[in-house]
Order: sequence, then C-alpha cells, then structure tokens
Amino acid sequence: MLRLPPFEYLAPKNLDDAVKLLAQHGSDAMLVAGGTDLFPNMKRRQMTPQFVIGLNNLRELRGIINGSGFVIGAGTTLTQLSSDPTIQRAFPALSTAAALISTPQLRNSGTIGGNLCLDTRCNYYDQTFFWRKAIGFCMKKDGDICLVAPGGNRCWAISSTDCAPVVVALDARVRLVGPNGAREIPAASLYRDDGMDYLTKARDEILTEIVLPPADGLKSTYLKLRRRGAFDFPILGVAAALRIAPHGIVEQARIVLGAIASYPVDTVEAEKIVVGQKLTADVIEAAAEAAYKPAKPMDNADASYAWRKKMVRVYVARALEQIAAQ
Repeated sequence: MLRLPPFEYLAPKNLDDAVKLLAQHGSDAMLVAGGTDLFPNMKRRQMTPQFVIGLNNLRELRGIINGSGFVIGAGTTLTQLSSDPTIQRAFPALSTAAALISTPQLRNSGTIGGNLCLDTRCNYYDQTFFWRKAIGFCMKKDGDICLVAPGGNRCWAISSTDCAPVVVALDARVRLVGPNGAREIPAASLYRDDGMDYLTKARDEILTEIVLPPADGLKSTYLKLRRRGAFDFPILGVAAALRIAPHGIVEQARIVLGAIASYPVDTVEAEKIVVGQKLTADVIEAAAEAAYKPAKPMDNADASYAWRKKMVRVYVARALEQIAAQ
C-alpha cells in the first residue's frame, strides 16, 4: 500500500488567506482542490510538500456565471461543468471533455482548475518511488536525464489534461491571483513546451477563474483517444471550435491537439486551410493532413508513438466531420 508522506494541511477561509499562506510557505507548500492528481503524486513521492493548502472550502472559486460570455470558477467540479445545460448548449466541447475525464467518483471531486494545471505525465515518471529508483530516476524528479530522449537536455513529459486543448480552442482567458494582485492571460499563454516547468503561472499565484467569450454560434467538439473507454488519460485529444457563416463558409477556426507534447498544440496550418472554405470532404482531408505533419508524439505514453501520430490525421478529420454535421 502506498501511503501519503507527512504534511500539514492548511484550510484558508477565503482567497486572500490562501494567497497569504502560499506566499508565506513558498516552495514548501502546494495547493489542492479535488486532490485527484496531487495526492496520488504524493503517494509516489513525485511531490512531497510540507504544507498542503486546501481550496475546497472557498466558495468564491465555485460556480458558473452566464453573462456576456461565461465565467467558470476554478473550483467548479468536473461533474458540475459537464452537466451544466448552458455549457452543454454553448460549449459542447468543454462539457464533453469534462465528462470524459477519469471516473464519475473522481469527476465529483476533481475541478476544472485542477485539470488545467494537471502535472505532465510520462511512463518513466508516473511510477512508484521504488520503480523510479531502480532505473536511476529521470530528469523530471530526482534524476539528471530524460529517459525518453537521453541525448537531449529537456524533459518530454506530456500535457494530458483534457480541458486545456478545449479552453485554448475556445479562446478562453484565465485569471490568476497572487501577492501582487490579479492578472488575466489567454489560456494558451498558461502553458509552455517544457515537461518540467510546464505552466507560466508563478508558484505563488492561484488560478481562480476561466473566462469564456460569448459563443455567438461557435460550434465545437472534443474527441479523446485512449486505450480504455473509461478512466484512462488521453493519448491524443482533439479540440475543434469553428464559427461558420449561414452560407457555410468557415469564418474562424481553432484546432488544438492535446497529449502529444508538453503543452496544447495549436495546428495553425490546418486552421488556415479551413478558414474561408466550406467543410467539404477535400478541405477536411487537407486540414487533417496539415495537422498530422507537425505532430511529433514521443515514446512516453500508452500505445506506439507512430500509431498515435497517425491517429492525429484520423481524429482531426472526425472532429471536423462532426462539426460539419452540426
């Protein structure tokens, strides 16, 4: 049985208290909301904070506000997000992504903020301490080299969050609050292509809200590839969001890939192909090919990386076909 290491649990009464506690304890502290990612990582000794700051009781971090767009509290559970009828109608890709995460029990605990900040994953990293020690550890924790690409100088752990590709495709923004106040950035700017230092969020900042612009007829979908139809993390995620004029011409397009790199990958060339065109079979095929070419999954997740790359073409085409059918 894997047991949690010793730590002190701190329960702030409000967001200001949480920010102060995080600043006070610095690198010795970590935040927890649902705990579906942090606590398993702590049991494997991937993370060993002395202080765990709980956000679960902070009411200001929960809920969905429908105004000129949507504001989603980072503490909103995945179950609440996936079952909200207004999100289902306006942003079906987001409700679908939330509903496909893990199991019902974990979706009842896990939060949208936690999923957006999900630790990057790798076959060499997501193992018990004893397993990792037996192979000499890896660069991401306790070691010096990346066992995926030993000749390189970086960590190739992959971003396996389902919701991140979707919020990027939807042009969402995220609100971060720290000791120096609040700031709002595009969701895409929250991530960097680095398996270890994968978030641009400062250590003393808290992700508090996700801000979605008005849907205004935007059509969206999310497709997830995994070995099992339930529970597993994605080995490929495709989020597509298109705005299509009444005469069928695509006016705006975002196609974002998840679980193939250390950050959500925007397929810029594929987006250029569909904008200004109707979603015909030829256009969809060309866009899928354009998304396939730059996709470079590594040998650090379930299934063959070569097959995962081929499935990029298949899943992008399926996503565009689904939107065309809408």
